[in-house]
Amino acid sequence: MCHSWQDGRVTEQGESIDKQRRAPAPRVRMSAAQRREQLITIGRQLFAERGFDATSVEEVAARAKVSKPVVYEHFGGKEGLYAVVVDREMRALLDRIATALTAGHPRELLEQAALALLDYIDEEPHGFRVLVRESPVLSSTGNFSSVMGDVAHRVEHILGAEFKSRGLDPRLAELYSQALVGMVALVGQWWQEARKPKKEMVAAHLVNLAWNGLSHLEAKPGLLTRRVR
Repeated sequence: MCHSWQDGRVTEQGESIDKQRRAPAPRVRMSAAQRREQLITIGRQLFAERGFDATSVEEVAARAKVSKPVVYEHFGGKEGLYAVVVDREMRALLDRIATALTAGHPRELLEQAALALLDYIDEEPHGFRVLVRESPVLSSTGNFSSVMGDVAHRVEHILGAEFKSRGLDPRLAELYSQALVGMVALVGQWWQEARKPKKEMVAAHLVNLAWNGLSHLEAKPGLLTRRVR
């Protein structure tokens, strides 16, 4: 039976419409691929904020509004999720730097590589924090040091050719590549927190130190305080 408005009550039809308005919208079920991407995004943020040890499967699941078994189903556990996150960040950073090292004068390559790292730090702060945090998982092959080692290997080939053209020993290119990449990497870690000066100025000063030093290399450098043997 329908009630009238006169007795102060809504009709049954009105109650039905009101309930429909208050009812939450039905949840759209994610595909397996979408769920996996969601968990990777959440894991990336948590690992950046807390580190590997302080992040739990429970927290990942809670943020994704799923049960723990869903996380285990996709990654086998926290270690599996961490490995996927780190692998993605390593590839993303290496791709940026590899693109920067494809063509140009050696000084331009140095500029582009420094800016590629600083751009990544600026645009992907969570990803960079994941890479620079120490973790017992993948400690020798899945961290920032291993990424920079790969970059140094690429720089070594560029320096080797430059050394040959200047009459310098190309066998020392590996040493210099490690020094250059290490300098840029440490400054990048410092700039991640400092954020001053602007990244373009940071890159300019890095190149100023590195290139002006490289352009006046001595064939057989010595030390003032100890004999080089």
